[in-house]
Amino acid sequence: MDWAKIDNLIALALAEDMPAGDITTEAVVPPEVQAKAVFLAKQDGLLAGIDIAARVLAKVDPEIMFKKIREDGQEFVNGQILAEVRGRAASILKAERTALNFLQRLSGIATLTRSFVEAVKGTRARILDTRKTTPGWRPLEKYAVRMGGGQNHRLNLSEMMMIKDNHIKIAGGIALALKKAREYLKAKNLLGIVVEVEATNLTEVKEALENGADWIMLDNMPLDQIKAAVELVGGKVPLEVSGKVNLQTVRTLALTGIDYISVGALTHSYKSADISLEFI
Repeated sequence: MDWAKIDNLIALALAEDMPAGDITTEAVVPPEVQAKAVFLAKQDGLLAGIDIAARVLAKVDPEIMFKKIREDGQEFVNGQILAEVRGRAASILKAERTALNFLQRLSGIATLTRSFVEAVKGTRARILDTRKTTPGWRPLEKYAVRMGGGQNHRLNLSEMMMIKDNHIKIAGGIALALKKAREYLKAKNLLGIVVEVEATNLTEVKEALENGADWIMLDNMPLDQIKAAVELVGGKVPLEVSGKVNLQTVRTLALTGIDYISVGALTHSYKSADISLEFI
């Protein structure tokens, strides 16, 4: 991860939470009081963001001691201690909410991702994330997806071409859009860039394949057409399924022989993990 960007995000979060200090803690807790606290799991899940939480505490008070009990990517159970913290009680209290915001959200994404990965186990399908992320949080959220066993789709609009329905409409069709894409990449000397095309029916799949798409996304296609598309493409290029994917449907989609299943819910509809910070 780009720690400079993460540090900027942490600084923004702390400034948002303490624009003029923590007036409650400053009033109630003597600055010299030392304490020990633990990050405690209150559900089963998968950990992501423990190093971010440690970094938040260190930004508030570099003298805080942070001991990890579980690492990112490891499972945890209800009642398990994830990390121990020692230092000034006031500093721990000031950092508490911001540290938990990162830890709970990222662990929630990792936990949900693992559920999808487990659901397609034994098939060739791999779970992908999307760009449907929280502004400013994309590197962190995509990191959490990886911790859950998922794979990252393109990080941004500069990394990979994805010719979607609106591009196709404006360009005048899939063939023309692909032609323009190849010309652009050649002119910009970006010949290693992957070009993906969104298709909504078998005719579009065939057109994308015949005109040199590197990757084809099947958008909201019915199951019978997905199966037909897998047969039509025959492994020539990767096939991805997208649209209204959930834990009830994902295995059925995976059993069609598809290569990838992209799941927007990983980063826009997850539930934050129930993790608390308790003084002991």
